[in-house]
Amino acid sequence: MRILLSAATGMPTILLTAALVVVVCFWLLAAVGVAGVDSFDTDVDLRAWRMGGVPVTVAFSLLTVLAWSLSVGAAALLVVFAPPAPVAGMLHLVVPVGALFVAWPATCLIVRPLHRLFPDEPGPSVPSEARMGAPAALQQARGRDPYGSVSRDAVPHARNCAA
Repeated sequence: MRILLSAATGMPTILLTAALVVVVCFWLLAAVGVAGVDSFDTDVDLRAWRMGGVPVTVAFSLLTVLAWSLSVGAAALLVVFAPPAPVAGMLHLVVPVGALFVAWPATCLIVRPLHRLFPDEPGPSVPSEARMGAPAALQQARGRDPYGSVSRDAVPHARNCAA
């Protein structure tokens, strides 16, 4: 327990620990009803960061929890297994940055299926296959089937105006 506490309150990891405290306080306020889950969604578009489709608070909370967990775990492993040397000291400085770089893609993978729970949030604009250059996926993203005709699903108000 002492190793875990020292890893969480060590110099570089303390920054992620402070961020985790802010996240926990926010979610406590949201649970009480003082803050809303979409409080910070006014001007932020997370699609460029591959985290679109969920509120900003959900995405950054997941990122913070994952980065903190990875950083504390790696710091605890360094304390136990790395001999005290200047190289181990440098590794302690690199661990939180590495944890953020590992937590980012993990958060993107976790956020992707969560976008169904938040229908008001804008999802990804173009499917990943269309960005890769697949012609059928690109035509579907533009609202056309592979044969060139416009799909009825591409124009959501077409069914309402037909009556």
